[in-house]
Amino acid sequence: MDSIDIFIFVAEGLIIIGAVLAIVMPLIKSLDNPASLVKTGIGVAVLAVVFFIAYSIADAEVLPKYAADPFNLTPGLSKFVGGALLTTYALFIIAIVGIVITEINKAIK
Repeated sequence: MDSIDIFIFVAEGLIIIGAVLAIVMPLIKSLDNPASLVKTGIGVAVLAVVFFIAYSIADAEVLPKYAADPFNLTPGLSKFVGGALLTTYALFIIAIVGIVITEINKAIK
C-alpha cells in the first residue's frame, strides 16, 4: 500500500466525519431553540417536493448498451438519476433567478 492509497482513505474518513458533523452540530445547536427546526423542516420538505416532481417527469428509458455490462443500468435507477439531474437543474435555475432578482432589488433601492 503506497502513500496515495493512505491519503485516499484519510480523505474518505475526513469527508465522512465532516458530513456527520455538518448534520449533527446544527441539530445540537437547535436544541436551544426548537422553533428554528421548523424552518429547516420546511426547507427539507420543499427539496423533497422538488425532487418528487422531477422524479415524476424523469424518463425511465435505458438504452441497450447501458443495460448490459459494465453499467447494468435498470429503469428504476435511470429514473432516479434523471430525477436527481432534473432537481439539480431546477435548483440551479432557481438560484440564478433569485440572484438576479436580489441584484435588481438592490439596484432599485
